[in-house]
Amino acid sequence: MTDEPAHDEGHGGGLGTRLNWLRAAVLGANDGVVSTAGLVVGVAGATDSRAALLTAGLAGLLAGSMSMAAGEYVSVSTQRDAEKAALAEERRELREDPEAELAELTGLLSARGLSRDVAREAAEQLTARDALRAHARVELGIDPDALTNPWHAAGASFLAFTAGALLPLLAIVLPPASARLWITVLSVLAALALTGWWSARLGAAPPRRAVLRTTAGGALAMAVTYAAGSLLGAAGV
Repeated sequence: MTDEPAHDEGHGGGLGTRLNWLRAAVLGANDGVVSTAGLVVGVAGATDSRAALLTAGLAGLLAGSMSMAAGEYVSVSTQRDAEKAALAEERRELREDPEAELAELTGLLSARGLSRDVAREAAEQLTARDALRAHARVELGIDPDALTNPWHAAGASFLAFTAGALLPLLAIVLPPASARLWITVLSVLAALALTGWWSARLGAAPPRRAVLRTTAGGALAMAVTYAAGSLLGAAGV
């Protein structure tokens, strides 16, 4: 009976980790679309020079992707350091007072719905198998074999942002000057609707509201930057 919940918990933790990675990728791509679209549409409001649009778009893509990667690396490194510190502290407690740790594990298992006797037996078996892993998973919610990797997180953020940013960049520089603005706006809104729908699916939420949020935010960003670019262009700046 006690093996079944443990299996379910591990499976759920793995699923939650995968969903978090997918959600981060969707949000990174969304940021790439919105920020780059706002940048190139703003420049398009001031000039129709393809060279200027390409330069601005590439600069925004590289700056944004590097910023996302660096931020994710710092954030996940901090999380990993905290996980390692927690595991080191748990290792010390197990070495210095194993009986108190066994009682603590018993209490944690009992709080999850097991009877006191069953919880004690499960705690003893888990401790005999691998005490640190048992406490890490039950007490800390950490899998010692799957600590967060800052390089993986940074690479995923870089790629997601770059993939999102490529769409408005290509849409603004490839079409002829007469059509590039509307092609960019429509393609960006379609991409944002897709990311909104997908993020809602990941969170098991109604997609309509998510789609409206993402498309409205992107449309507002492009409208504001285009208006600013047009004013600057008209002023000869």
